[in-house]
Amino acid sequence: MSVPQAKQMRRAYGFDEVAIVPGNLTVNPAMTEVSFRIDQLEFALPIMASAMDAVVDPEFAIVFSKLGGLAVLNLEGVQTRYEDPAGVLEEIAATSQEESTGLLQRAYATPIKPELIGERIRQIKSADAVCAVSCTPANTKAFAPIAKEAGADVLVVQSTVTTARHNSYSEKGLTFPELVEQMAPMPVVVGNTVSFGACKELMETGVAAVQVGVGPGSACTSREVLGIGVPQVTATMDCAAARDQYYRESGRYVPIITDGGIRSGGDLCKAFAAGADAVMLGSILAACEEAPGRGHHWGMATPNADLPRGMRVPVGVDTTLQKVIHGPTSRTNGTENLIGALRTAMSMCGARAIRDFQQAELVVAPSIKTEGKQIQRAQG
Repeated sequence: MSVPQAKQMRRAYGFDEVAIVPGNLTVNPAMTEVSFRIDQLEFALPIMASAMDAVVDPEFAIVFSKLGGLAVLNLEGVQTRYEDPAGVLEEIAATSQEESTGLLQRAYATPIKPELIGERIRQIKSADAVCAVSCTPANTKAFAPIAKEAGADVLVVQSTVTTARHNSYSEKGLTFPELVEQMAPMPVVVGNTVSFGACKELMETGVAAVQVGVGPGSACTSREVLGIGVPQVTATMDCAAARDQYYRESGRYVPIITDGGIRSGGDLCKAFAAGADAVMLGSILAACEEAPGRGHHWGMATPNADLPRGMRVPVGVDTTLQKVIHGPTSRTNGTENLIGALRTAMSMCGARAIRDFQQAELVVAPSIKTEGKQIQRAQG
């Protein structure tokens, strides 16, 4: 009897399954450089704050910009649906877990007010902060011109999965080369993707950066609902290979941003070692005093009226942006002083810059968090 031809699968890895190998050379952490560029915009921190209503509002965006990072405001969230979103945010935080998704669906059924898009952007810009905004492909044609006129600095076009080629019933869908030309000189960032081919095709459209990750976020349930996703280390490595191949062919370097699944400094460091140029954080920032979620976090697809792909998760309010980004901290779980962790890991690998750190060796290490830790686990 002949053996049937079966579909082949390759192994993919998440943050808990790999470890960074120290280098043959070490450097002083103070000598490391962690800045990040999107086109002509340079940021002191290689960290973006996720375009989620529990993470970013205009006040948060201003504070985060002053710290050197880039916060992305969701143009399809409560900030652009309500003149005063505080009451809605309070109600979302106060409702029970069982009723939270239904409440979110009702809250997000209120139509978006285009005039609020410009108002929120001008609020951020009036504080001399860098303003990034996000919308889905379906609303980009309508909202992008408003954002540009209001003075936004970066446009992020974001959906669960975004590709350069898309078939639809519309006569003419969103075309990224045209969008890039229309928005110039404002850089256009596009996400999300997880594969070499899709990432490279997006870069070939002229976009300024690509976000990597499908379903790893703490509030996202796309992997449970759809079964779609690739663990973040493998996704980052595949997209980094696409970036490097595109750079060799074109001479244009398009950064990739690992988006989702980062819970600690260790995860953050592994993302960079896997090839990321920057990371996007959600839940870890939602726990800050400055975040608007009031101790809760939910994703952009959670309020979907037909097929919710997220849930409201409790994160508490137990830290500040300053502590999370720069410390000082007395925590031992890696959830504060992320930049200190990154600089220290880079120093142990002899990496002076993030592009050097991308060359660090990674090993498959399923026991990396449990080996020799029996006492810690017993206490936990």
